[in-house]
Amino acid sequence: MAVSANRLELLQIADAVAREKSIDRTIVIGAMEEAIAKAARSRYGAETDVHASIDSKTGELRLSRHMLVVDAVENSSIHISLDEAKKRNPAAQVGDTIADTLPPLEYGRIAAGSAKQVIVQKVREAERDRQFIEYKDRIGDIINGIVKRVEYGNVVVDLGRGEAIVRRDEMLPRETLRNGDRVRAFIYDVRREPRGPQIFLSRTHPQFMAKLFAQEVPEIYDNIVEVKAVARDPGSRAKIAVISRDSSVDPVGACVGMRGSRVQAVVNELQGEKIDIIPWSADIASFVVNALAPAEVAKVVLDEDRERIEVVVPDAQLSLAIGRRGQNVRLASQLTGWDIDILTEQEESERRQAEFQNRTKVFMEALDVDEVVGQLLASEGFGSVEELAVVDEKELASIEGFDEDTARELQSRAQEYLGKIEGELDAKRKELGVDDAVRDVPGVTSSILVKLGENGVKTVEDLAGCATDDLVGWTERKDGESKREPGFLDGEEITREDAEAMIMQARVKAGWITEADLAQPAADAAAAEAEATPA
Repeated sequence: MAVSANRLELLQIADAVAREKSIDRTIVIGAMEEAIAKAARSRYGAETDVHASIDSKTGELRLSRHMLVVDAVENSSIHISLDEAKKRNPAAQVGDTIADTLPPLEYGRIAAGSAKQVIVQKVREAERDRQFIEYKDRIGDIINGIVKRVEYGNVVVDLGRGEAIVRRDEMLPRETLRNGDRVRAFIYDVRREPRGPQIFLSRTHPQFMAKLFAQEVPEIYDNIVEVKAVARDPGSRAKIAVISRDSSVDPVGACVGMRGSRVQAVVNELQGEKIDIIPWSADIASFVVNALAPAEVAKVVLDEDRERIEVVVPDAQLSLAIGRRGQNVRLASQLTGWDIDILTEQEESERRQAEFQNRTKVFMEALDVDEVVGQLLASEGFGSVEELAVVDEKELASIEGFDEDTARELQSRAQEYLGKIEGELDAKRKELGVDDAVRDVPGVTSSILVKLGENGVKTVEDLAGCATDDLVGWTERKDGESKREPGFLDGEEITREDAEAMIMQARVKAGWITEADLAQPAADAAAAEAEATPA
């Protein structure tokens, strides 16, 4: 059986396939050319370099055989001698390609089947590329689709021009989807895989809620109101922080809508998930107070280095602040990005009392004084023996019940105690093998020397090779929970800036950099700030 197609049929087939698969017509024509060339090679020999060309306007098909011009012919199917080439083209040179026109062919069933396979494969690859390019640019968008099938809890969604999957863990709890259901979801990832592009959808992603609000609230769509952060416990409760760029627009009111119509539309889409809409604030303390709503907050204490905040609430508000199974404080922590510790006023009072007693005990032991004097020093705000040793003598003497002689004696005992501790630390430092030169690095104290030695940092070069995280530790956030990794100098009163300065000074001392190198970044920053400041 012979198969042939006239010019018009070739173009009609190419147009039909391009429309059906939503791919470029030139890709289809290219696939047909490759398929016809492959079929022709079955007639002229597999080694023969046969090329097919279809005119995109007229549909005319041309077949040609390409041969490489060489000095010595090794394979007559693909090579032609220079002498033979010059007979056809006097200007031919070694390395050129000579094209011979071949007569049209009638293709048998096997050749036609092989050509069909090539076309199908090329069209499928083009379709996959088109699908990947189309959807990779839509990551972060909400898309509508129809449930095609459910496989082991995973939902396959028909998007019209492709398929996507909502994995079981990206579904709302207790949500059941059936074939034919219409579903809205968030595109969070598109990947190339051997079986074709995989489009992953989610209904639990925090940004799904943000995009839903953007669809329901015109002020968000118009960038008058901005969604700054979202935290979700999918299917149960969520918190969303918003801010307005227009002082005349209330961001919370805009998101709630008339009689709650806007937020209710989002709640309905999320199967009844309760949503707290919170005004965002650049002041982290105010933001945390807002995020813990509806609980009332009495006091907050910030630890900026560790991004940790301590919140004190009235005793009656504790359960409300923590929420059911810790939900309220967990969502507030995810929303703000800070770890939140909640204490009642009674717990805080007990802790302050314990701290007071600890300080009193330290003063009693270090200065060899009775409890009354220790309590008096602690109540005056002295937190350590070091503070007592360096404070102005007159300030110490002005404390009720003290005089100049008492103040002088207390400072003498404090300095004597610190000297004893210093001697013990220095002996420990020598025992650990820490070089004397490390002591000369600005910011390094005896207690720091001991901790460095205990962690294997024994020379100036060792300290110069450290990173800031090595000294003060770091915090990683995983699954909404912060985990802190300790540093060498945990327990020392040292900030990240102090640690960085210490390392840089060690690098200067080690000869790795110069003081000029150290000063340059600061000079650049000052110049940039001066340029940014309007005259």
